[in-house]
Amino acid sequence: MSVPRLVLAAPSSGAGKTTVATGLMAALRARGLAVAPSKVGPDYIDPGYHALASGRPGRNLDPVMVGEDLVAPLFLHGAQGADVAVVEGVMGLFDGRGSTSYGSTAHVAALLDAPVVLVVDASAQARSVAALVHGFATYDPAVRLAGVVLNRVGSDRHEELLRACLDVPVLGVVRRDDAVAVPSRHLGLVPAAERAPDAVATVDRLGALVERCCDVDALLAVARRAPALGQRAWEPPTGRTVGEPPVVAVFGGPAFTFSYAETSELLQAGGAQVVVVDPLRDEALPDGAAALVVGGGFPEVHAEQLSANAGLRAGVARLAGAGAPVLAECAGLLYLCDRLDDLPMVGLLDARAHMTERLALGYRDVEPAADHLLADAGTRLTGHEFHRTQVQPRAGLRPAWRLSDGSYEGFTAGPSVVASYVHLHPAAVPGLAARLVAAARRPLALA
Repeated sequence: MSVPRLVLAAPSSGAGKTTVATGLMAALRARGLAVAPSKVGPDYIDPGYHALASGRPGRNLDPVMVGEDLVAPLFLHGAQGADVAVVEGVMGLFDGRGSTSYGSTAHVAALLDAPVVLVVDASAQARSVAALVHGFATYDPAVRLAGVVLNRVGSDRHEELLRACLDVPVLGVVRRDDAVAVPSRHLGLVPAAERAPDAVATVDRLGALVERCCDVDALLAVARRAPALGQRAWEPPTGRTVGEPPVVAVFGGPAFTFSYAETSELLQAGGAQVVVVDPLRDEALPDGAAALVVGGGFPEVHAEQLSANAGLRAGVARLAGAGAPVLAECAGLLYLCDRLDDLPMVGLLDARAHMTERLALGYRDVEPAADHLLADAGTRLTGHEFHRTQVQPRAGLRPAWRLSDGSYEGFTAGPSVVASYVHLHPAAVPGLAARLVAAARRPLALA
């Protein structure tokens, strides 16, 4: 399958990858092209801006979580029908898990056989940029560096100095522009869903910035030089279609923005009717709800509103008490606790959550502590943790996961409730959707 594509990388975090990647997506879309967006790694915030810029779901490419063999198929799945694909990297080009390059932007670029464009923060250097770019261009022969975009350039004279010393194509020169800055908080950028309509205006400004400051035609030419990929696109396995599809409620809205597009796709292909619930607005679960998925996000920012929605909290507790499958990750775990920062939550779990200064960030190798909704005991999976909160106790009497260090994490309650800090990529969990949909088809013991 042939998909024009390029990867936007950087020497380090903070160089401006998201600015250039989101702006390029918006600029290409403004030209009438269908743009497929992707992000390397488990980041949930950048794909929200990618989705605004492209009009298509933002997707993640993460070999650590899904394995090398699934990266290209998942990419092709997201790129079906697209004219061009833009992949934003993570951290520095060669930064992977631990001290390795596994899971790095370079690793994903190699798996996609895609050219790389390096976004360089040139704000505090001149001729030294040549040594920096030379090192990144020659460090790994598997990386095909097609050119650079120079970011935060201060003046015409600064641009002249930079161009004069570089021996790779300069595909863009972006001046310092505070007008396109995106506000941040404790876990990075403020999600796009929380900033509407400001986020739309920001994305429009980014598109105009890239169209003005970058050679978009040259970037398109780089993408079109990418060879065809030999793999086939991933497709979610189809499930049972006999009878009415069970209704699976999936939390969304500004408080619950961390999710993978493949989650709903897998559930729908597995025979479920997916209904999105915004707990800041909706006062009840949808009629006939037979299962619930509560993903990640920022419930701590919206704790007062979540707590005030007592009707929905009670409905979630009743659904779980009736034996319905409930899957909660990170923010979902906090929501199911008894309290969050001393405010009442669902109370399904005998635990309390509160904000902390400590950042928990990284991959987690886990296996179920016992058979549960997601997988059977002994199944080895890799997930990701990303938060500044703490739950006490860390694990229930029946934990969800046993970690690689032998400790336990998360909670299971009743026959089919799993709540944990660990995010999993649904495409990497065999049978996840089938198990959840099958559980949703079972009769509920509703009072």
